[in-house]
Parts: sequence; structure tokens; C-alpha cells
Amino acid sequence: MAEMVKSTTSSGPTVAEGNLVSRFFRATEIDTRLLGMIGALVIIWIGFHIITGGLFLTPRNLWNLSVQTTDIAVMTTGMVLIIVTRNIDLSVGSVLGLCAMIMGVTQAKILPEFIGFDSPFTWIITLIVGLLAGALIGTFQGLIIAFLNVPSFIVTLGGLLVWRGVTWLVTSGQTVAPMDQTFRIMGGGAEGSIGATWSWIVGVLACLFVIGSILNSRRQRKRFGFPRRPIWAEYFLSALSCVLILGAVWIANSYYWPINIAKKYAETNNIPWPETGLDIPYGIAVPVLIAIVVGIMMTFIATRLRFGRYVFAIGGNPEAAELAGIKTRWVTVRIFALMGMLAAVAAAISTARLNAATNAQGTLDELYTIAAAVIGGTSLAGGTGTIAGAMLGALVMQSLQSGMVLAHVDTPLQSVVVGAVLVVAVWLDTVYRSRAK
Repeated sequence: MAEMVKSTTSSGPTVAEGNLVSRFFRATEIDTRLLGMIGALVIIWIGFHIITGGLFLTPRNLWNLSVQTTDIAVMTTGMVLIIVTRNIDLSVGSVLGLCAMIMGVTQAKILPEFIGFDSPFTWIITLIVGLLAGALIGTFQGLIIAFLNVPSFIVTLGGLLVWRGVTWLVTSGQTVAPMDQTFRIMGGGAEGSIGATWSWIVGVLACLFVIGSILNSRRQRKRFGFPRRPIWAEYFLSALSCVLILGAVWIANSYYWPINIAKKYAETNNIPWPETGLDIPYGIAVPVLIAIVVGIMMTFIATRLRFGRYVFAIGGNPEAAELAGIKTRWVTVRIFALMGMLAAVAAAISTARLNAATNAQGTLDELYTIAAAVIGGTSLAGGTGTIAGAMLGALVMQSLQSGMVLAHVDTPLQSVVVGAVLVVAVWLDTVYRSRAK
């Protein structure tokens, strides 16, 4: 035990130094900025729960909150990489709207003529078309930024206007509906949830994944001679992660289908309706699973792949990265192409949830995406940012919106609050960076 404590701090001050709190954070290596965001989120939740008379912290609202956060959470994972490289993308909301309209037209008007309605391939073809459209749009903007040396602010500001106009031209402003039944699963709802049993299975697998990751990290640290956390810290992090995961699953399973939907399900499946009613848990929503998978993949890309190291190297010092042999122009193109694909994924979630593709989809989403990334700790000066922090920032943003809606706050005042939060987040980032120097 003594050896492990010593190895944890071989490259810096000993764990015995400092007070109990500082020793705890040093041993567990918990990101204090991320912990501060979680604390702010808890305060927001408790505050709105009191203001709304106990409506906010209910399984129903928390389940809806998780679903409403997904499209912004997906896009903010890509925005992190863009901001890290000292760029910006103001067009993601318009790209979402255009990809949504393309996918809506594809499955509602084009594919039925060739493969008929309710084909099992409709949702697959639609999703592929949407992803290709998003990738092409992102690549096009990335090429202009990287090879024509036009600032990303100008290119994507133009894209915000251009792609919104193209969205209107696709159907002359008409709404396209309804969507394919299988495609709608990506939007959540009664059909877009995995139920109680599968939710517990997913929760247990997630716990095993976290524990396995912690053990593997410890093994790799030992292999390369890096400092290791004390064994009690490993146990604490494993237990805390599992409690949070299983707690989230319990909340998701505590929200039941509405009576009308449950009755229809019972009639369809010849299930006798009991006098006390039929409680069918929603479980984890499919869009939430999609967002989690995207977050894990983007974290892997940003932290484990050479491409991710190039991104942060460019953000830290573009000139040095280029002198080191990194093809900075092509890295920029790939980042924007990836951002376009993530906007398409968010478009699929949004369209499936609405069961329609509308001309207004994605309006102002670019601002919420950028705000989520910045609130999550991504520095506008470049070089710093985390995927987990950005997704947590998206949850903070959506919590503010959801709470203000439940509290019957006027829409103009909601915009004032969101704008003020963004300014404060940037100010806090500036203060943090100045103290770090």
C-alpha cells in the first residue's frame, strides 16, 4: 500500500502534503473543473425543483431532459475539436436543418417510389444519405477554410445563411411528414426506448466497462512506469461510477408509459388490463444511447488516436505543428467533415423525435452547441477541451431551458439568461487560464 501511494506521487508533491481535500483530489485525479460543473448542475436542478413546486426532479422530466439534450450533445462533441484548433462553426444548425430535410424527403418521397412504404431498408438508406450529405457539406467548408485561407468564422457564417436557404428550396418551405416507423425509434418515445430489462442489462455492462477501463489504465501505468492512483481511489471511482450509472437507469425505469399508450399496447398484444393499470417502464431512450456511443467514440478519437493528438497539437501551436510535419490543412478538412456527419446524426435524432422535417429545424442550435462546448471547459483560445465536459455543458444548457419553461419564464428572458451564462462561462475560462499561467 505504501509503495502504491509513493508511486502515485513520484513526479510531484507527496500525497501527505496539503489538507485532506487536496490530498483526496490529488489521489483520485478528479478534474476539479468538471466537478465544479456537476456542482453547478446540481444547484440548477435543486433550484428549479423548488421554483417549479417539485416538478423538475421527477422521472418524467429527467427522462425528457435527457432526450432533449441528445442532439446538442452529439454536435458539441465535434465542436470541441473545431474550437480546440482555434476555429469555429456557425453553420451546424443550418447543416442540421438541411440534412434533416434531405433525410425527410428521401424516406417520405423518393424511396417509396423504388422500394415501397415500410421497407426494412428505408431507415438505413435514409441515414446513409444524411451522413453523406453532412460529410460533403463539412468537407466543402473545410476545404475553403484550409486551402483558400478564408477564416472559419466567415465561411461558416456564410454557410449558416446558404444552407438555411437551400433547406427552404428543397421543398419550398413545406414540412415533410410522416417518417418511417423504424426511423422514428431514434427519436425516443414509447417505441424508441429499450424497456426496463434491457436498461438494467445496459447499466450492468456499462459498470463492467468502467471497471475494466480503470483496471486497464492501472495496468498500462504500471507497464510504462507511470504514477498510479492508490488502490482505495480506484475502488472509490469504480463504486461512484456504478452508483451514478445504476441510479440513472433506476430513474429511467421509474417513468412509465401513459395510460392510453399502455392500453393500446395491451390490446395489440392481447394482454388483460388489470384494475390497477399496467405500468410499463420506458427505460433508457434510444437517442440517449446514441449520444453516449457518440461521446465514447469521440473521446477515443480525441485521446487515443493520432488524429486527436494532431488536433490538440494544432490548437496548442499551429506553426510548431506544421513544422513537426503535421498536415494541418487536411486535419482541418477532416474536422469539419466530421462535424458535418455529427450534425447529420443530430438531424436524424431531431427528425425522428418530431416525426417530421421542418424548415425551422436547427435554428439557433449553433449558438447552443458553441455555448455547451465553452461551458464544458473548451477554451476559445484553442488547445484545451474535453468531450465529457462539453456533453455535460449541453446538459447544463438544456437544464436551464427546461427549468425556465417549467417555471413559465418568458421566452425573451430565457434568451437573456442563456446569453448571460455563456458570457460568465467565457469569463471564468479566462480567469482559470490566467491563474494557470
